[in-house]
Amino acid sequence: MITSIDIKNVATYDSTGIQINDLKKVNFIYGANGTGKTTLSNFLSNPNSEDEKFKDCLVEWRNNAPLTTLVYNKKFKELNFGQGGKIKGIFTLGQATKEQIEEINNKKEQLDEIKKNIDGIEIRRKTEQDKLQEIKDNFKESCWIDIYKDYEDDFKEAFLGALSKERFKDRLLNEFQNNSTSLLTYEQLKDKAQTIFGESPQTMSVVNTISYEEVLQIQNNSIWKTKIIGKSDVDIASLIQRLGINDWVNEGRKYLQEDSETCPFCQQQTITDGFKDKLNQFFDETYTKNITELKKLQQQYSLLMDNIINELNSIESYQKTFPNTKLDVDKFSVYLKTLTSQNNENKIKIENKVKEPSREIELVSLQEQLNLLSELINLANVEIQEHNAIVANFQTEKNNLIKAVWKFLTEEFKDKIESFNREKNNSERAIQGINNQLQSKKDQWQNLDTEIKMLSKNITSIQPTVDEINRLLNSFGFHNFKIVSSSENGFYEIQREDGTSAEETLSEGEITFITFLYYYQKIKGGDTAEEVNEDRILVIDDPISSLDSNILFIVSTLIKDLIKEMKRDDYVGSIKQILILTHNVYFHKEVSFMDKGADSDKLNFWILRKNGNVTNIQAYGKQNPIQSSYAMLWNELKNENLSSTLTIQNIMRRILENYFKVLGNYKNEEDIIQLFPNIQEQQICRSLYHWINDGSHCFSDALEIDDQNVTIDVYKKVFKAIFEYTEQEGHYKMMMGN
Repeated sequence: MITSIDIKNVATYDSTGIQINDLKKVNFIYGANGTGKTTLSNFLSNPNSEDEKFKDCLVEWRNNAPLTTLVYNKKFKELNFGQGGKIKGIFTLGQATKEQIEEINNKKEQLDEIKKNIDGIEIRRKTEQDKLQEIKDNFKESCWIDIYKDYEDDFKEAFLGALSKERFKDRLLNEFQNNSTSLLTYEQLKDKAQTIFGESPQTMSVVNTISYEEVLQIQNNSIWKTKIIGKSDVDIASLIQRLGINDWVNEGRKYLQEDSETCPFCQQQTITDGFKDKLNQFFDETYTKNITELKKLQQQYSLLMDNIINELNSIESYQKTFPNTKLDVDKFSVYLKTLTSQNNENKIKIENKVKEPSREIELVSLQEQLNLLSELINLANVEIQEHNAIVANFQTEKNNLIKAVWKFLTEEFKDKIESFNREKNNSERAIQGINNQLQSKKDQWQNLDTEIKMLSKNITSIQPTVDEINRLLNSFGFHNFKIVSSSENGFYEIQREDGTSAEETLSEGEITFITFLYYYQKIKGGDTAEEVNEDRILVIDDPISSLDSNILFIVSTLIKDLIKEMKRDDYVGSIKQILILTHNVYFHKEVSFMDKGADSDKLNFWILRKNGNVTNIQAYGKQNPIQSSYAMLWNELKNENLSSTLTIQNIMRRILENYFKVLGNYKNEEDIIQLFPNIQEQQICRSLYHWINDGSHCFSDALEIDDQNVTIDVYKKVFKAIFEYTEQEGHYKMMMGN
C-alpha cells in the first residue's frame, strides 16, 4: 500500500507542494477541473519513473514494498484506444475450473498469511531498528555534550573534520578501536596545545644561566671569621689586646705624621721613633696582607653579586612581558627578592668587617636561593628546548598531539564507549536474527508466488475478457457494438453488429464506458499470464465525462462492488488499495456512499483546491466532505419529526427538480401519472411533476396543495413510486439509506 504521496514543482503544484498522508485502503479525492488530479494520477502511473518533471515527487510504500499501480485516466484511454482499432488483450482466469480457482485462492490465502507474517516481522525489525537508532542518538548526544562541548576550548583544532555530532561520534569510536598512542595527562595536552594549536609557533630564546660558584667560594672564605690583629710579642701588644683596641689603634696610625712627635689621640709630644717602630712591628706584614685580602674579597663579592642580580632582574623583567614564557615567573620573583635582601645584608656585614678587621662575621648563605633560581632557569630552558624541537618538526608534532588528544578522550570515556558498544552489538545481533527470519519468509513467499503464477499461466486466456465485457455491455443496454478478438494474436477490436470497426463512430459516452469496462477487466487480470495474480493498487481518475445517469450509476456501482469486495475480512484478491479522483459531485456521492455499518476506518477523504494557480489539499479523514444541498434535502425528507405537508411537498419537488433536471432521461410524466391507482395519488404526482416542468422560479397553483386529509405517508409513497417507475429506484434507496 501507499502510505503517503509528496508532489511538488510540477504543473500547479509549487515548491511547497502537497503531502497526502494516512492513506487507507479506499481513498476519495475530490477536485474541480484544473486542480491537479490528472497530474497526480499521471505521476502515480509510474512513481519510480525518471521523468524529469516528477523529480521532486515521492511515494512512500508500507514496509518499503512497491506494488503495481493500475491508473485509469485520460492517458489510459489514449494508450489503449488509439492503436488503429486494436486493443491489447487482457489475460484472466475465465477458463479455470472451480477446483483450479479454489487451489489458486487457497495458495493466495497462504500467500497473504505469509505476507502478514512478513509485515509483523518487519514491524519487529522496525521496532528494533528504532531502538538501535535511539541508542546511537543518545550516545551521539552524550559525546557532543559531555566531550566535545567540555573540551572544545582547549582542543578544538584536534576536532577538525569531526565538527558535527555524527562525525564526532564516529571519530571517537574509530579512535577507541585503533588509537595506540601513549596516554598523556590533561595538563600535558593543554600545555602542548597552547604551543601547537592555533598559529604556527616560533622558536624561543633560552634563558641566560647564572654562574655563582666564585661567589660561593668568597662567601665561604675563612677570613670572615678570622680576627685580624697585630703581632703579640711586641711589648705594646698586651695593652692593645687587653683593651681590645686593635682597630682603633690601626685607624689612628693613618694620622701619624712622618716627622711629627705629636700623638693624634692626646695631642701630646709622646710619639717617638721607638714607639713608631713598635707600632709597625705590631701591625706587621701578615696583618697588612690580611687587610689587603679582605678588601679584595669585598670588592670581588660586590662586583660578582651586582652582576648576578642585575642579570636576574633583566630575566625577570623580560619574562614578565613574554606571554608564553616557560619560566615560573612568580616563584622566580620571590626567590630573587630573597636573594637581593640576603646580598644587601652580606654587604653590610663585609663593610663592617673591613672597618673592624678584628671582628668575626658570618655571612648569610646565598647558595639555596641561587640554586632555586638556577633550577627554575634550567627547567624553563628544558621546556624551551622541547618547544623549539616541536617548532622544528611542527606538523609531525601536531599530528602526534591530535592522536594524543583522542587517546585521552577515549580513555576518559572508556566506560561509556564500552557500554554503548555492548548495547549496539546486542541490538544489531537482534536485527540480524530478525533479518534471517524475514528472508526465510520472503523466500517462502517467492516460491509460493511462483507456484501461483505457474498455475495461472496454464489456465489463463484473453477470451474470457471479451465475453465478460460483452456481457456487461448487453446487460447495461449497449447492443450496437461489441468487443471481438482481433486477427492479430493477443489483441481486441470494437465492431458494430455488421462487423465493421466501431472505434471511429463511438460517442464520447460509449468510449468512456467501454474504456472503463476494459480497465475493469484489467483490474482482474493482467497483460501477461504471469501478472494475473499480482498485487496492485487502483487509481481511478474521473471515469465519468458524460452526465448520462445510466453510465454514472453503472460505473459507480461497479467501483462500489470492488470496494465492498476488498473490504471483506476474508478478501484474498490482488487489489490492495484504491484511490478515486473526480470532479463530478454526483459521481462522488454515488461512489462514496457506503452501507450503514460499513467500515469507515478503511476510508479517507480529501479535497484538492487551486488558489492563485497553486494547488493545495485539505484532509477530512473519514468524514465525507461532499455534503451538497441536494444531500441535505434528502436528510430533511428522512426527518421523522417533519409534520408540515406543504414543507414535505416543497422538499420532494426540489429533489425531483435537482435529480431529473440535472441528470435528465425521465419518462413521459402522463405515462407515469397513469400508473398510480387512484386520483389522489395521480394529483400528487402531477403537482410534483409540474414543479420539474416549470422550475423553482415559477408560481403554480400546485404549490398550494395542502390538503390535511392527504397524509405525509401518501406523499412519501407517491415520491418513492416516481423513482420506481422511472427505473431510478437504486438512487432512491441510496439516498434514503436502505
